[in-house]
Amino acid sequence: MRDLTKGNEIKQIIYFAIPMLLGNLLQTLYNTVDSIWVGKGVGEKGLAAVTVSFPILFMLISLIMGVTMGSSIIISQYFGAKDYENVKKSINTTLYFLLISSVIVTILGVIVSKPVLILINTPASILNDSNKYLIIMFLGMVFMFGYNGVAAILRGMGDSKTPLYFLMIATVINIILDPIFIFVFKLGVVGAAVATVIAQAVSFIFSVNYINKKHELFKIKLDSIKSDREILKKIIKIGIPMGVQQTLVSLAMVFLNSIINVFGVDAMAAFGAAGRIDSFMSMPIMSLSAAVSSFTGQNLGANKKDRVVRGFRGTLLIGVLLSIIIASLAIIFAKPLISVFNSKKEVVAFGVDYLKIVGMFYFTFAFMFIVSGVIRGSGDTMVPMITSLIALWGIRVPLAKYLSSSIGINGVWWSIGIGWVVGSTLNYIYYRTGRWEKKVVVKKS
Repeated sequence: MRDLTKGNEIKQIIYFAIPMLLGNLLQTLYNTVDSIWVGKGVGEKGLAAVTVSFPILFMLISLIMGVTMGSSIIISQYFGAKDYENVKKSINTTLYFLLISSVIVTILGVIVSKPVLILINTPASILNDSNKYLIIMFLGMVFMFGYNGVAAILRGMGDSKTPLYFLMIATVINIILDPIFIFVFKLGVVGAAVATVIAQAVSFIFSVNYINKKHELFKIKLDSIKSDREILKKIIKIGIPMGVQQTLVSLAMVFLNSIINVFGVDAMAAFGAAGRIDSFMSMPIMSLSAAVSSFTGQNLGANKKDRVVRGFRGTLLIGVLLSIIIASLAIIFAKPLISVFNSKKEVVAFGVDYLKIVGMFYFTFAFMFIVSGVIRGSGDTMVPMITSLIALWGIRVPLAKYLSSSIGINGVWWSIGIGWVVGSTLNYIYYRTGRWEKKVVVKKS
């Protein structure tokens, strides 16, 4: 566990962010391995099936995962205030919430997956594979929620390294099982989903075992997993806006998919391939955002606002410069990157356009997420939710619909970048008001 209230601010944030970055890269890697194996083994239809399924999966779990992020903020503030009794209560409350939620989301997901796929214009040729992929992923929801919950708990206490090790195990398992289930057992898209669920289950079991062996004070026991009403209120107060924001993001992706689906399977496959590359590109920024959020939570909990400001400024500079470098590389090597997933000429052309257009806006993406990381770390999650609502539903979705009808599918790519410009501007305006500093939930007495 790392105390983020002492030492050089930038070093603390970077040291905390690096394991998270590696973890996020691994998380994206084993999702990407699914896409590569499916794209090569099943073809563009298989890749399109996985692509169209992911936003629906994310839409149904995003609200709960947002609440999980809220619990991480609460834990970080209690930990920064040295209130270990409430850290323990927060852990048990988080796990109780996730256990109940996983059952609800599983049932809901199995029921609505096919109707939603039909609603968003999923081509008939990939409908059945998409539905099967979603159902298997939903059946493994308890493992996904469980692992992410334990990872959020550890990060709230300043430990970003340990979740990385469990993710390494999951990634290796997934890489081994994917070709076995897809090619040997000839399960295709279904095999990719089964491999992912097994990998998540193993990762969850290892993470629980680790806490029980290494952190006696915070040991997880089934009979002690219960909800504390006051802490649950705090978690929900912070987490629900974050969850709503995640839901809005995923719902916007579903709408974008419905627009892209009209352009055919090749466009869908290209969006899937470019989206996986996009995920890798965004990981350093997302990791910095999460690190500065935990850093902000601990330091505001310890009444050290000056460290928050210094940490934010340094992280913002690093994030923007890093995003420019990453985007430049993606634009230069766009064609070979897309070809890794599928070499069909039409798929590659669509994917290259995505990377070139969206890549130009990556510095605004970095700006937006790092600013929002500081704001969320204070416990103020309502404003980032509102700015996301405006950027996504006021700008990106209607602009994608309008531009796609006038200039084609590239209009969707332009709408993504323009939405980031609006979101980053709104977040920074609010940061400058300083109101977020007064939203901290837990303070050291």
